[in-house]
Amino acid sequence: MKFQKKIGNLKKNEGSTGRGWEIVYSGFVLILLCFFIMLSSFSSIEQAKIMRFTKSFVNAVSILPGGLKAEGGVAIVPNSAEMVDSESPLAQIYADLKGLAERLNHNNDIAVGYSSKGLVMRLSDHALFDAGVAGISPKAIPLLQKIGAIIAQTAYEVRVEGHTDDLPIKTAQYPSNWELSTARAVNVLRYFIETYRIPSERLSAEGFGEYQPMVPNDSLLHRTQNRRVEIVFLKPDKTGRPAEAGP
Repeated sequence: MKFQKKIGNLKKNEGSTGRGWEIVYSGFVLILLCFFIMLSSFSSIEQAKIMRFTKSFVNAVSILPGGLKAEGGVAIVPNSAEMVDSESPLAQIYADLKGLAERLNHNNDIAVGYSSKGLVMRLSDHALFDAGVAGISPKAIPLLQKIGAIIAQTAYEVRVEGHTDDLPIKTAQYPSNWELSTARAVNVLRYFIETYRIPSERLSAEGFGEYQPMVPNDSLLHRTQNRRVEIVFLKPDKTGRPAEAGP
């Protein structure tokens, strides 16, 4: 009799171990509930930031067997080291610059985005200059006027960066791409200072030649993309100084 009771207890224990999935399932449902509550609390944050959180969450709990590999094609959000809240001053400048590009029908010549440096407005070289020269083209004046007005209305420090492709240049005025890229950046900076009386201490210019390409210099299209001027609204750190500034 005792032997039969033991067998009966074992069968009961075996049956109870098969119900563990209910606990796991309940925990998973609670995690999903917390996830959607957090999403609803992000209503005032930049949409791109929500997408990044979503991708991180999916990767952490492995909802799908493939993790992030389940998302194919072009990335929804370009890689950025910093996402900016929609109510921040940089977000307003971003909206102004994007609107400017659309109004002037310069969508193919202008790109605006965030980087570790801050807010970056990228201008193709042919939107500002003629080939192989650093003098600002007359057709570029309406564009620079609008950009200068936006800079003048902000308190951010701004850096103008010149970039070229890897095709060598050697003239009496520009012995290398270093000189050409630097001259272009300085001419854009000087235009802002002289036209809008922007304080000189807020502006700086740098030339990088061909040494910071966006894409490999292996085709005509890629070289065109690498020839550019970037206007960077430098992101301040917690002390209010530009993040790249020294002590």
